[in-house]
Amino acid sequence: MLTEPAFAKLNLALDITGKRADGYHLLQMVNVSVSLCDTLTFERASGGLQVHCRTQPGAAPVPDGPENLVYRAAEAFFALTGEQDRNVRIFVEKHIPSQAGLGGGSADAAAALRGLCRLYTHPLSAQALCRAAEKLGADVPFCVQGGTALAEGIGERLTPLSPLPPCWFVVCKPPVGVDTAQAYRQADEAASLYTPHTPPVLAALREQSLRKLGAALGNTFAAALPLPQVQALEQQLRQAGALGACMTGSGSAVFGLFDRQETAVEASAALGRCCADTFLCVPQKAITL
Repeated sequence: MLTEPAFAKLNLALDITGKRADGYHLLQMVNVSVSLCDTLTFERASGGLQVHCRTQPGAAPVPDGPENLVYRAAEAFFALTGEQDRNVRIFVEKHIPSQAGLGGGSADAAAALRGLCRLYTHPLSAQALCRAAEKLGADVPFCVQGGTALAEGIGERLTPLSPLPPCWFVVCKPPVGVDTAQAYRQADEAASLYTPHTPPVLAALREQSLRKLGAALGNTFAAALPLPQVQALEQQLRQAGALGACMTGSGSAVFGLFDRQETAVEASAALGRCCADTFLCVPQKAITL
């Protein structure tokens, strides 16, 4: 039996740069993985491939079996390696909220690929795992190794970036959810109105300036589909001392960037009184495969 963490991701910048003929959107994102994580446990057991999920009290249910992205990731692993023994049970303990833009399902799928490599002692390269991950979702290739990276194309073109300076994130998920398809439709309708967020975020990272990074945070989806609950949380985070605040992914989770741990801890406690899904996080380094 072995375990594998599945780290959530935040979008420091998210831009929609176009749309392919097959309908997939082209993206430019600056992603960072953070310490909020699900945990996957793997054990060899008879009965074929099995996936079971346990969510936190009050959280939305997550499907077991073939409907779960972890199951599809396992099938991709078996197809890639040719492994015939598929007698494995995978338990997913969920802590990352669903419909939040935090990449929980993508992180779980990526952790499944890594964990199965370890369980079956198939040492696959990062490139091979990312190619398998491409078919599972836009965020899965990034989540294979995580860290801080520029993601382009449909999420498959990754450029590692220098880690952030020491900092803290307070992440809040309001009760409202966001339909990703609707968010894309809204973004498409006014594509010419958005200012790119990625260039100033990359410039701030090159300078290792948290203050400039906080000022540069941005997300096309937040502008395309403004939600009062999201805007209220952004304002609360800034008032609590965040250098900047932004929605992540297609929402609806919001994060604030802090340069002092004490301020972040106080903000997390304050926001937690009005938003049950509030988490204090730190950036994670890339995983070595």
